[in-house]
This record gives sequence, structure tokens and C-alpha cells, in this order.
Amino acid sequence: MKITDIKDPKFLKKYNTQELNVLCSDIRKFVIDNLSKTGGHVASNLGIVELTVSLHYVFNSPQDKIIFDVGHQSYIHKILTGRANKFSSLRQLGGISGYQKRKESAHDPFEAGHSSTSIAAALGFAYARDLNKEKNEVIAVIGDGSLTGGLAFEALNNIETLKSKVIIILNDNEMSISKNVGGLSEFLKKVRISHSYETASKSYKKILTKTKLGQKIFEISYNIKEKFKRRINDNIFTNLNIDYLGPVDGHNIEELIKAFKKAKNSKKSILVHVITKKGKGYLPAEQNASAWHGVGLFDSKTGEQKKSNLPSLSQIISDTVYEFMEKDKNIVTITPAMIGGSKLEKIFKDFPERSIDTGITESFATTLACAISLNKKKVFLPIYSSFLQRAYDNINHDIARMNAHVVIGIDRAGLVGEDGETHHGIFDISFLNSIPNIVICMGKDSEEIRNLLYTGFYKQENPFCIRYERDSLEFTKTNFKELPVGTWEYLQKIKGCKNTVISYGTDVSKLYEKLKDKKVNIINARYIKPIDKNILKELIRTKQKIYIYETNIKTNSLGTNILEYFNHKEAKNKIKLTGIDNKYIYHGKINELKKDLNLDIESTVSDICKYFNIEE
Repeated sequence: MKITDIKDPKFLKKYNTQELNVLCSDIRKFVIDNLSKTGGHVASNLGIVELTVSLHYVFNSPQDKIIFDVGHQSYIHKILTGRANKFSSLRQLGGISGYQKRKESAHDPFEAGHSSTSIAAALGFAYARDLNKEKNEVIAVIGDGSLTGGLAFEALNNIETLKSKVIIILNDNEMSISKNVGGLSEFLKKVRISHSYETASKSYKKILTKTKLGQKIFEISYNIKEKFKRRINDNIFTNLNIDYLGPVDGHNIEELIKAFKKAKNSKKSILVHVITKKGKGYLPAEQNASAWHGVGLFDSKTGEQKKSNLPSLSQIISDTVYEFMEKDKNIVTITPAMIGGSKLEKIFKDFPERSIDTGITESFATTLACAISLNKKKVFLPIYSSFLQRAYDNINHDIARMNAHVVIGIDRAGLVGEDGETHHGIFDISFLNSIPNIVICMGKDSEEIRNLLYTGFYKQENPFCIRYERDSLEFTKTNFKELPVGTWEYLQKIKGCKNTVISYGTDVSKLYEKLKDKKVNIINARYIKPIDKNILKELIRTKQKIYIYETNIKTNSLGTNILEYFNHKEAKNKIKLTGIDNKYIYHGKINELKKDLNLDIESTVSDICKYFNIEE
């Protein structure tokens, strides 16, 4: 059938195995063709095609609840539940989300953009189902990378306590965004051996049972096999009283349907271990799944991705830290599963003894960084802004309270675009602002970013947070210099002028380009915390009219820091704050979102000129 004609998954139950396999092939082609025009999460969705089709074949959504961990691998689920005809709008402003979205469909019971939530959510749905005396199944689909998160283990531990049946599908592809690490990864590797063993044993049985001698040899070896199988199945899941089934070939429709039917008929919680390959069916994604995790536009035939010629801010940060690590043996870099995302490949390759990938464990990574830094080391800890929320307690109670010298790279700060509500980095200033000892800064260009990093590592010893956006910049390698903590700078200062704009990050550079030579002072507030009280005193003394431009949440922002200081000084300055109201922001391209929020540079410049009553 035509993929865009799919209304709901009921039609699958009429298909035979051959027809289901043809459908999977058609879906793969549809996904590749569409994502080449919109961008999105390619590898993870191509790896889960047969798994998702089999789930909808066996279970009855939306009565049965299917919860995808993270949710970025729910594209096939969206196609099968009637949203294929909207795929040209995927992750676009006003279009369908790249994640499960409750308002989009009754087939999306839960939303997530971060990992390790699905089992806890499934357990909650199952517990409520039992209280309501309902009979539906609840299925959590979780990757082996997400399983390393503490929340997933907390949920597994409580399945026995709550006694509510859940079905856990472990989608094991040996990957999160990067290659998985840690003891759990090693355990699953051992279990995968049993899958190869099972496949080989079927051929072994077929050959030996053709003769009487062969039959005897098989019977002896069968007993050995069963002992081996019992040893494999006595694992972390069965020890938590969760039945274990697998491993199952995640690209074999017959095997998947058989396993899922067993899970459906089980009376207690069960985990089905499914082996899949990220990027399955598309050679470029199969060969480099990390590079095809989340992509922009690409050529579907060649796999060539459209990229900026300029280095990303993540790359500039990483290259600068690399320079420091070359000369300074006391620097350690830690990442929670974001080697590729934060551009740390070269650091991990050349300094393996001082580089740690903890897997998807932001809280653990943060406390680990604190403890290492308390032992005469300097730690670089880059974490995406939206993921840093998970480590708030550890930053507050550990790093900040003990005043540990950790340089936290807040990657993807600000609006990030197509990933939407769960990924925008607009809250970090607000939740870090109230924590004592912490420094928060943001550079206007590559030179200032490098100098802020230099200051953070070598000219102060507080917890030092440097924010950087999902953007690319011109890069020129320059000598390092200290930028004293809490100091701002004038990019433009006009004698006798009573109009002042305050901003930070690359935004202040963009404003400068539009406002230079106009009758307005421009201040680069590179330190958001602490603020520059000397400059603020000058603004009070000269009775400046002030416009503060930010593209983060207004609550507990730089603007509110300034207002609080002015109020304390009983200043009479007229001040206008811009920024994002206290709400979640939808998905779309960054420039489209800013325009929609009236925070794009053109709208802002117009508003500034109107506010100061100067000519545009």
C-alpha cells in the first residue's frame, strides 16, 4: 500500500510475513527520502523498522500503550499510526514533532526528549491500569544506551514492588549516540554471544539428527547447551524478578512476532532482548551510525550531508581544551555519552588516559568530575544545556558547595531548533543563577570564547560555566589573555549618549553590526554571573536608558540580576527586558523561532530604535 495512505496499524494484522517484509522495505525508502529533505534522526529509526512493525502487529495501539524511550526513534510508529502524510513537515515550524507528542495522536501516550524515562513511565501506566481494573498491555521500548541511566535502574528495581506487569523491549544496537561503554555494555555483549550460539545450534541439530550416532551426540551436547543457556538467563533482569526472553534478531519479523506474542501472554513483567543494527538498510548510516544520529539535509542517493564550512562552537571549544591538555597533564575531560556531539573525538583519541565517557549518566559524570577536581586536577565537563538539568542536584550539592574547580561546557545553550521543547537550552541560566560560587559566562566570538576558557582553567578556581550555542563561527587562533571574572566591555561607547543596549554571546556581536555608529552604547555582558557592578554604577550615575536583550527564559536571567541590583541601589533608570516568557518553546528552525517570538535581530533592532526614539 501507499505509505501516505496508512491511517492506523490495524491493517498489519491481515498481512503475512512476506508482505510485512515488503512493507518494511517501503517504509525504509520513505524515511530516507523524507529525512533527506527535512533532516532528523536517521540511524535510530532505520534500525527499528521491523521491531516497530512487529509491535503494532502483535499489540493493539492505542489501547495498548507503546512508550519509546527518548522518542526520537518513533518515526516508524508515527508512520503506522497515520502521520506519514505529514512527514514533509517533520520537525518544521507548525509541523509534526520528531518525538512522541500526546497532542498529535492518541497513539502517543507519553512524551520524552531525554533518555531512561520509559520504564518508569510504563510502570506508572501499568499501575494505574491495574487500579482502574483495565486489561491493556504497556510496552516500554528502551535502547541499551538509555538503560545505563540511573532512572532506568530505579524503575527496574520497583517493578517487583509495584507488582504491575510491564513489557520491556530492550533495543540493543551497542550504541547510544556514540559507542556504549561500561559494565552493562559488557554484560549485553556476553548475552549477544548466546544469540549467535542459538543460530549455529539450529544448523547443528539439523545435521546431526540425520543418523543414530549423530542423534546420540546431539543429546549429550544438548545438555551442555541447556546449562549454558541457564547461566546466560540468570542475569540482572531475572534477579530483579523480571522474566527474560532473547536475544531475538531485531530484523527478523517471524522471530519478533513470536517473541512479542510470548511477552503478551506472560502473566508477569518480562524483558525481550532484541538485537538490531543502527542505520539498517542504508549503507552510509550503517557504516557510521554516530554521524547519522541526528542530521540536517542530505543527498539520499550519495549520503552526502550538507554542512557549514565554518567550525561549530562545540568544535572551537573542544580544540581549545585540546590545546590546554597538550601542555597541562592535570586536565581531565569527562562526557556523558556525547563524544561526537561535543566534538571530543580528537581528545579521546590522543589523551585516552585522561578522557572518560560515562555513558548516559549526567548526574554521575558531574559528581565524578567534582571528586576528581578535589584531587589537584582540572576537569572539563561538556554537557548539553537541556541534559544539564538532570545534574542540577550534583552541581549544587557537590561541585558548587565544595567550590570544585570544574569547567562546565554548557553545549547547545539557547534555542536549538528542530528538536523542540525538550532540547532548547533556555533554562540553564535560570537554574544555575541562584547557586553560590558559580560563574556563568558566554563569549561573543571565537577569540572571546577561547579567552573565557583560558580564564576558567587558569585564572580562577570556582566552578566555571561557559555557555555556547548550536552555531558556527569564523575561527582565528590567537594568543590567550585573561578576562577577569565579572568584567564586561563596551563594544561601542558614545560620548554623552544616554541609550545603552546590554547583551551577551554571539547575539551582542550581531547587534553591534546592526547598531554601530547609531546613537546607542553597546555593552557585552560576557559574565552573566557575577555581573559587572562598576559598569552598572556608571549606568546609574549617567542615568542611562537601558535595553537588555536575551534569548533565554526571562525568569532569573541577566536582566533580573540587573533589575535586582538597580532596585537595591534605588536607581531610577528606565529598563526594558526582552527574552522568553515562562513557557516551553515549540520546534522549528532557530531563525524561524526567534522571528515568531519577536527575538530575531531585525525585529530587535527595530524595537531598540523605537524604544530609544532613534532612526533605524
